[in-house]
Amino acid sequence: MNHTPSSSESNPVRPFRELIENELSRRSFVQWFGKGVSTSVGVAALGSLPYSASGSGSTAESESSDVRLFNFKSVPVSKMDNVVVPDGYVADVLYRWGDPIDGQGPTFKLDATNTASDQERQAGMGHDGMEFFAIPGVDPNQRGMLVMNHEYTDQILLFSDGLAPLPPQKMPMEKVRKSMASHGVSVVEVEKQADGNWKVVPSPRARRITADTPAKIAGPAVKKIGEATRGTVNNCAAGRTPWGTYLTCEENIQQVFGTTDPNFTPTAMQKLYGLNNLGFYYVINGQTIPGFRWWEQVKRFDIADPNNDSERFGFVVEIDPMNPEAPPVKRTALGRFRHENAELTIAPDGRVVVYMGDDEMNQYVYKFVSKGKWDATTKSGTAGTGVSEMAGLLDEGTLYVAKFEEAGKGRWLELTPGKNNIPSKQDDPIVGMDAADICVYTRHAAKLAGATPMDRPEWLAVHPQSKQVYVSLTNNKSRTEPNAANPRPVNIFGHIIRWTEAGNDATATEFQWDVFALAGNPAHPDPVNRGNAQGDYFGCPDGLKFDSSGILWIQTDMSSSVMGKPGYEELGHNMMLAANPSTGEVRRFLTGPTGCEITGMSMTPDRKTMFVNIQHPGEPADDISDTSAPMKFSSWPDGPQGGRPRSATIVIRRKDGGLIGS
Repeated sequence: MNHTPSSSESNPVRPFRELIENELSRRSFVQWFGKGVSTSVGVAALGSLPYSASGSGSTAESESSDVRLFNFKSVPVSKMDNVVVPDGYVADVLYRWGDPIDGQGPTFKLDATNTASDQERQAGMGHDGMEFFAIPGVDPNQRGMLVMNHEYTDQILLFSDGLAPLPPQKMPMEKVRKSMASHGVSVVEVEKQADGNWKVVPSPRARRITADTPAKIAGPAVKKIGEATRGTVNNCAAGRTPWGTYLTCEENIQQVFGTTDPNFTPTAMQKLYGLNNLGFYYVINGQTIPGFRWWEQVKRFDIADPNNDSERFGFVVEIDPMNPEAPPVKRTALGRFRHENAELTIAPDGRVVVYMGDDEMNQYVYKFVSKGKWDATTKSGTAGTGVSEMAGLLDEGTLYVAKFEEAGKGRWLELTPGKNNIPSKQDDPIVGMDAADICVYTRHAAKLAGATPMDRPEWLAVHPQSKQVYVSLTNNKSRTEPNAANPRPVNIFGHIIRWTEAGNDATATEFQWDVFALAGNPAHPDPVNRGNAQGDYFGCPDGLKFDSSGILWIQTDMSSSVMGKPGYEELGHNMMLAANPSTGEVRRFLTGPTGCEITGMSMTPDRKTMFVNIQHPGEPADDISDTSAPMKFSSWPDGPQGGRPRSATIVIRRKDGGLIGS
């Protein structure tokens, strides 16, 4: 979740005009109420106000409040340039940027002189969301397929000569190809060794999916954008299906599109998605320099070209980890926006439900409900059956956006032409929308429907037993009016919300929500920024994932631009924590190296091996790395002899072979 701002607008909901803080703790936050709001939302209705860090007032509590889910000793806040895990645990590096997908070659060159062709067979940059898949007939606790995203590239560290040559000279095609090959997805086979560590091994299933890999398009948007494209980019978090496929989510696609046409002006819809002439850019010595510049060599990334591909990116993409010949499929029915992850669950009647967040300030939370039903008794339930067997489940259904109301009530607003203030083409041939339009311009439809603008909705996670849904809201510095679900007027530390669907049915259109945790130090001198975590505090929650025991794993993404700065000094580096949904207890499990983000987590079925990603170690506060001193801020993971910092997957296990967290 490397983020750049866009000019998209928010849709206001009725605000809490003034939030009154009265000793922020897990019990007293329920005394927050809006000035001038009726007593039904004030002190007279404390029992119904939407908050419970400890589980008190929770909308659905299936776990006993005295359940102890984890027993490890918390690690301290860290400012060291390494990974720290609890006593009794070890963390080994498994798969770094530049490591070969077959564990053999081509090997990484410390001066970043690997070619584009090399990079197409090596791990990309920006390790992010990932999932571990069992191989049919193989013990999954010993060997399996690890599939992970590569979100973005540091365009300076990627090359030995950084951004050279600068505009107006074009970026050479070789550099464009290498950058495009650094995005996308890795599919690698990993195996547990005799010493307990894991390694990448040769595999006929191993492959890299890049920004240039042929891909299919499916769902309602086909009639608008066609049936095919090439590549997937800015792959953020992920998800998995019960039929054994991987869901990778395209997030900040605006970074890689731009134009050299000085007369080009983005359309209103392009602006809504953050598309502009420069894409992601650096400001160096007062000069603005586009970072990617793919459009100089590859016209489909030039947004001034009428045939550009910008409307073919921003989707959830399904990948079969067992079939290297199967093309990725963009599932347009799930909407187009800055997808964080795709959390899939099965409703009581067998329909597939996918929860998703749009990771930008003042954007929305979505869910998709399939028309068809999943039948685990068919051959489609076999691991590795693949995309083709389940074609249609993610292509036909209903897309909804969330409206979080006061007093812990919420509704799902259907995004369908002619409903919820969305004009159909029959109603208005000029501004009306059909199903294809809604799938391509989902943000616009959600705004028309009256969705609640949120504080950067990131990962969503469904509790394996209670089926409560959790969403991380990382921060929002642009909010001018708080609302019930986003109560801080300027939310620098973020929070986590959870809800229960009516009847505990994921297809329901109403839900009850509460605030699980406000991030930040409970002793913060500013009441608005004061947190309420029970145990270890944290800032800017991002990654969320439940393991099979019910532990909620929280990963943080404080920007390197704020780490160590006023308000963030006591938080140290980004971290990973374990949370107990019943009691609200939060305990710090891992801290990362300088400048990194902690993101992505998966486990083997026996819960004895955990895979975690460390993204962009050494990222400078201004994003501007130094080609002459690439390890100026971090030398992780390989130390001074490593050449440059590298995003990497680590493997965490207990020295005694026990269960992670216990």
